[in-house]
Amino acid sequence: MKYRVGIFCAALFAWGAGAAHESADHSLLVFTAAGSENVTIREDGEMRIITSSGLPNHDTGSFPNRGNPNAISAQNHSFRMPLNPKKASSVTPDRGYWFGVAMNGVPFEPGTAEFWEGNRDWNYEALSGEINLGIDQHNAHVQPTGAYHYHGIPSPLVTKDWSLVGYAADGFAMYVSRSGAYTSSYVLRKGKRRDDYATAPSGSYDGTFTADYQYTPGAGTLDACNGTTVNGDYVYVLTEEFPHVPRCFVGAPDESFRKGPGGPGGPRGHRPGGRPPPGGPGGHPPPPRF
Repeated sequence: MKYRVGIFCAALFAWGAGAAHESADHSLLVFTAAGSENVTIREDGEMRIITSSGLPNHDTGSFPNRGNPNAISAQNHSFRMPLNPKKASSVTPDRGYWFGVAMNGVPFEPGTAEFWEGNRDWNYEALSGEINLGIDQHNAHVQPTGAYHYHGIPSPLVTKDWSLVGYAADGFAMYVSRSGAYTSSYVLRKGKRRDDYATAPSGSYDGTFTADYQYTPGAGTLDACNGTTVNGDYVYVLTEEFPHVPRCFVGAPDESFRKGPGGPGGPRGHRPGGRPPPGGPGGHPPPPRF
């Protein structure tokens, strides 16, 4: 079944038609969808709060489908993030968290819960095209809980060259550059996986797995968390190429983005499993985990 929500109206700064007003507790409602409770963004003290049903404001692919047996259903999302985020002393991997939430209230999740032979070092990439996870035309699919979520650029939200598409769990803004002005610094490793690791899928590093990529400073314009500083402000940038959605936070992610014990599972209801990282033979480090 295809899902469409036509009554969502976009944020005031770009999409118009939403209504801004001050609530009874004097916290600013940045916008609400006209005639809809689909998503509300408000400020409360030092925090931005985004609440939504998680229902997309655009056409989707057909769900359930062959690669994804789950139907889209309304959620009860409530995300909090600082209005004035700060960088931490070290980065935090995104594992266990939604990375962020789009301006239409749909969350972002970069990784998957699909692993080669249950080995968590070898995590399949959702947008690699090598495994059918039922991804639709907007780089999204559905959790077993019914939560529609993005694994890449949410194309309907990109309305101009430099588009604000959401906020990360640590509060930093998430943008898309339609012209590709900002580029990833991740590159495919060279050679074959089993030349480097005793326990690994066969074949060359081709982008099927997250571990097929390595961060190479200077290979692109973005840092290891796919971010950069623009006009004095640090921002994350979603890219067409890996990692698509950042895999780590430069600030501290708010606990409202935590997905719960073990994560929500893969699109076919599989839970992450496998053994602890084995470490590489012959002095090789284990594949990177984000």
